[in-house]
Amino acid sequence: MAEIFKASRWTRGNHLFRTVIEVTDRAVIRHKRSWFSQDEISISISKVASVHIKTGLIWSDVLIESSGGTDPLVGHGHAKADAQRIRALVEEAQGLVNGPEKLKLS
Repeated sequence: MAEIFKASRWTRGNHLFRTVIEVTDRAVIRHKRSWFSQDEISISISKVASVHIKTGLIWSDVLIESSGGTDPLVGHGHAKADAQRIRALVEEAQGLVNGPEKLKLS
């Protein structure tokens, strides 16, 4: 099951070709088209170190960093609700991959 989030055409870099972030149970993938090519970056869910959301007045920027040392996955101009949903999906998928967390009280 994959969910797809498209950036707004009203934001920088998305007027003709919108940035698309796809979250699956195995990876987070960013698709960015241009006139003659397509750029695709993917990070395995188990390698996602953090999801940073920078929220403006209307739109949000999403920065997903990997623990493997590769370039971060960046998406500009997503709706606030979409950015929060991306974070929730990554956290949920990481919980499934890493197993249920156990709380220990000392």
